[in-house]
Amino acid sequence: MSKLPESEETQLRRRRQALLAELARLELAIRGCAFERYSVCSRPQCRCHRGEKHGPRYYVAVTAGKRQRQHYIPRAELEAVLEGVRQGHRLLELLDALTAVNLALMRGGRLGGEPSGDT
Repeated sequence: MSKLPESEETQLRRRRQALLAELARLELAIRGCAFERYSVCSRPQCRCHRGEKHGPRYYVAVTAGKRQRQHYIPRAELEAVLEGVRQGHRLLELLDALTAVNLALMRGGRLGGEPSGDT
């Protein structure tokens, strides 16, 4: 393990703080995917049996543990849910970036300690 130069440590710590600040703004984050679905009902004379399916209806699929659940999205919430899914994707990107910063600090022997200089 080599000693991390002070300027690089400062830069990494600033990057980490910026990532954490962005993470804090992802309040709508949903880890899942949104999709639309058209359906056929059980009434044999309905137009949906002639190709005019009901819909679109919107859902978000979320995996908790090993189980996937699909949740209906009311139209009034669709834009917020779509933004939440985008934020969920961004959250995972930020987590990867935060991991890279923390690994760099670890390799330099500075992950758990106090900053060696001004941040």
